[in-house]
Amino acid sequence: MMQIKETRLPEVLILTPARHGDARGFFSESWNAQTLAAAGIHHHFVQDNHSLSKASNTLRGLHFQTPPHAQTKLVRCGRGALYDVAVDIRHGSPNFGKWVGVELSFENGHQLLIPAGFMHGFITRAPMTEIIYKCTDTYAPECDAAVRWDDPALNIDWGLEGKTPILSDKDAKAPLLSEHAAHFTWESTA
Repeated sequence: MMQIKETRLPEVLILTPARHGDARGFFSESWNAQTLAAAGIHHHFVQDNHSLSKASNTLRGLHFQTPPHAQTKLVRCGRGALYDVAVDIRHGSPNFGKWVGVELSFENGHQLLIPAGFMHGFITRAPMTEIIYKCTDTYAPECDAAVRWDDPALNIDWGLEGKTPILSDKDAKAPLLSEHAAHFTWESTA
């Protein structure tokens, strides 16, 4: 059984698969297309990514791919702990520029489903944190985009408590959201 919970951004979902444990450990079904389709979640994942961050306070993001290679992502923590953030960048959306953050850890087993039209970033809370995520499109360098992790218009609380995050050069030099073209447009379902 998969527990599905909405966040304050209704399109971003927390999926928590059941863990079946015994003295050896546990077994968990992290994704089942048939089960999720019955709950109204339909995604065809074509690529899995796995990254390791050696130190706490490693910040990766905010990243997204533009159309025609926009990606929906399903993110989980294989080891350690992280704070995962999704930001709505669909122009015209009532939630444009709003963000939600969720603690993902090996212990809690939560996964974050981040639709296309949302940026993604995370900061590690423990050393040797592994992040594993599925994508609905393959990596396309020509569509790769990033926004500054500390864009003042977004005002994301990364929980740094005065610490400086560890960043890549790409993330440290990323432009503000206001410097990007409108890559995604919100379409009302009403």
